[in-house]
Order: sequence, then C-alpha cells, then structure tokens
Amino acid sequence: MRAFRVAYDGRPFHGFQRQPSVPTVEDAVFDALDALDVFDRGARDRPRGYAAAGRTDAGVSALAQTVAFECPEWCSPRALNGELPGHVRAWAAADAPGDFHATHDAVRREYVYDLYGPALDDERAAEAAATLGGEHDFHNLTPDDRGTVRDVSISIDRDGDFLSLRVAAGGFPRSLVRRLVSVIRGVAGGDRTVENVRRLLGPEPLDGPDGVPAAPPGPLLLADVDYPGLDFERDPRGVESAVEVFDARRRDALVRSRVTGRIVVAVGGVVDDGTGRRDESDGRPRRQ
Repeated sequence: MRAFRVAYDGRPFHGFQRQPSVPTVEDAVFDALDALDVFDRGARDRPRGYAAAGRTDAGVSALAQTVAFECPEWCSPRALNGELPGHVRAWAAADAPGDFHATHDAVRREYVYDLYGPALDDERAAEAAATLGGEHDFHNLTPDDRGTVRDVSISIDRDGDFLSLRVAAGGFPRSLVRRLVSVIRGVAGGDRTVENVRRLLGPEPLDGPDGVPAAPPGPLLLADVDYPGLDFERDPRGVESAVEVFDARRRDALVRSRVTGRIVVAVGGVVDDGTGRRDESDGRPRRQ
C-alpha cells in the first residue's frame, strides 16, 4: 500500500469526488492510474485498497490531499505526474500498512482560508474565532444531520489586506469550514454579533434569513492531513514539477489581477500615479 500527497488547483473541477459527466480530481487520478496500468477502469470501480483523505467541494484547492491504494513499487509521484493534468501534482509518498485507510486513519485535517478584508476588524474576528473554537454542536453550520459535534481550533493572522484563517479538527461535516469563515467575516465586518454566534452554537435550529451561507470556495485550501506513524518522503521530481506548475499559475493570476485592476481604475475614473495619491479624473495619468 502506498499513500500519496496530491496538490491541485480546484477551480477547473466540480469537486474531488467522482461525478458523472463533469471533471473531478478523483477522475483525473483514476485516469492516470488507468493509463499507467495500475488498475483497469473498465473492470474495476476503483484501485484495490483505495481511499482519500477528504472530499473537497467544487472550487476548493489542496496542498495535502492524500490518496492511498495498492500499486507496484515503481508507482511514484513522478510516474503519476506523467499522466495527471498539469493542475494536479503528486509531490510526496509514503509506504503504508496493508490495512491503512486514508479517510479513517487521519487524526487531524487543517484548512486555510485567505479572507480578503482590509476593512475587517481583527479584534472582532478574533473574538468570533474564540467563540467558535472548541467542542460544539455545529448543526446550524452544516447541512449534515449526523456527526455535527466537533472539536475545532481556529487561528487568525493578519497578512496585509488578508485575514488568514486556519481551521483544524479531526474531521469536518459538509460546508462547516466555509460557514465558519462566513460567520467570522460577518462579525469582523459588523454584520453579526458575538451573541448571534452563540445562538448559532445553541440547540435552536436557525435557517432561512437566520441561517449562514457558505463563504466562496475559491480561497479555501486543504493544507494538511496528519497520519500518526506515516512518513511522507518528498519526491524531488514531483516537488520540482509542482513548484513549476503552481508558480506559473500564480504568475498568471497576478497578470489577470493587474489587467482587471486597470479596468477598475479606468472605468471608475480613479488614477494611482504610484505615489499613493489618487485623482478623480478621466482615467488618464496626471502630468506633473
């Protein structure tokens, strides 16, 4: 049995788990294994011993998604990357016991959400996070009917215009992380109160206008999954490939941001001359 760390950009996919007629990360992994003759998709539903650490939603990305299955010794991150699409990269692997299960044997999962919020109040965000942290019944923050009691830790760091939220637990019911983010953003922006947060954690069902929508999936990253006793070894070629692929996508995003930023300042008639001074004008740079 081998376990693999897999990173992916979730934007092109309809989530991790296989679905009919739409692209998913799991389908990309299975197609790669089929191409490598590790298993035959026409003969079997999935590789022998297969399991994954979690089922990320559509648009959610991952650094440390973990998949495990029986495979030949030559099956490495480098071999997988030869058949995976460019925005899915395997970068580390570990030998695992024969009874290893990537879902059930994970003791801790950590997600990071980069919340854009230059005007959000850090102290209010921290107060909301402290209220939500610990063991609670999160039945008002997930569509699941079972497994809603969880012990969650939440930390917040300010990074320029962003609040980076780290949320960790043994496991998460559906949509919980994104709804926790939504609550914290509401409190930090003055749209919710800490008393409202306490009501959400209480026994009374709150839905409709009192419910909590999930925050957008794009800024969410599955950052880590812990397995006691499993020693992942970085594959040098897999790491090199992952860095190259995701750095290129990062640069593309920076270029797109610059282009759309030009549209914003030109259409809005706001010009930044590079000194921090702004001028309401016709969108053309000022002459000195």
